[in-house]
Amino acid sequence: MSARASIIPVFVPHLGCPHACVFCNQRRISGAEKPATAETVREALRRAETIPHEGALELAFYGGSFTAIPAAQQMALLSAAKEALDAGQIQSIRLSTRPDAIDETVLHRLHDYGVETIELGAQSMDDEVLRASNRGHTAGDVFRASAMVKEAGFRLILQMMTGLPGDSPGRCVETARRIIKCRPDGVRIYPTVIVKDTELYERWLAGEYREHTVEDAVRICARIVPLFERAGIPVIRLGLNPTEELSGGAAVAGAYHPALGELVKSRILYNRAETLLEGIKPGSKVILEVHPSQLSQMTGQHRQNITELTERFSLAELKVRSGAEEKDEIRVIVADGNSTK
Repeated sequence: MSARASIIPVFVPHLGCPHACVFCNQRRISGAEKPATAETVREALRRAETIPHEGALELAFYGGSFTAIPAAQQMALLSAAKEALDAGQIQSIRLSTRPDAIDETVLHRLHDYGVETIELGAQSMDDEVLRASNRGHTAGDVFRASAMVKEAGFRLILQMMTGLPGDSPGRCVETARRIIKCRPDGVRIYPTVIVKDTELYERWLAGEYREHTVEDAVRICARIVPLFERAGIPVIRLGLNPTEELSGGAAVAGAYHPALGELVKSRILYNRAETLLEGIKPGSKVILEVHPSQLSQMTGQHRQNITELTERFSLAELKVRSGAEEKDEIRVIVADGNSTK
């Protein structure tokens, strides 16, 4: 599928979920209150016809654990999607499920109905974190299911979270490294958000869970996103998609921010600039040249990157301007005219 495919989302909140994950309230996260039916699929397709789009159309079943719901319900939903696929109304189908809800029978069924992409909610590759989050599966289940999905010819997307109970920056980095070993075609990273009417919310109120703040998430994601980039694995989503429900008060704390991805990109550039400036003489006047599209990211929100780098290296002056030809390239120009990448 093209990365530019337009998504027609169909939410199946909590359908098939055999465990109550501590962080999860899919109805509040998705804004969907009723279980999806074949008519839900057809209505989503009808609405999509009225919305301008570019490129291919993909119908995506999000939320819940699709392959854990009764087979008859799976087939009803998939049949409605397959009708649109056969008619050329959409070009592909994807769905989300649990790693312990994948087997040969399931994969044959999904193949027969034209599913192209399977997203697995790994969340963590640390068994202690998975137990503390009441996920009900192990890291071994993720490795096994990922291999089966790839071998069966599907595109594989893995989802991970940061800041879960018992998690740490080091464990998040190790989760990213283990996910890379699964060779997914893409990843989604969801830093933990405390949502009302969840067990995590109750733990937070009782002081049993420390909030995973936006700043926490930015620092950790700025470490793990480059790992995926170097492995050639695209990060196709960073942070929960903003909804009226979440923005209206359902997200009470945690790493919920409408521009989280931009904040992470800004921190990644900060980290690279920090490395390049190591050893620079205090009192220097410095110019950082970046690709024109990354001027605001290098500057940082409210000029935060400039302020912090200036203080960190005791610079007399620090400016950011366009000049680099490649994205993510940083040129350092100091007063004597020397420059380095």
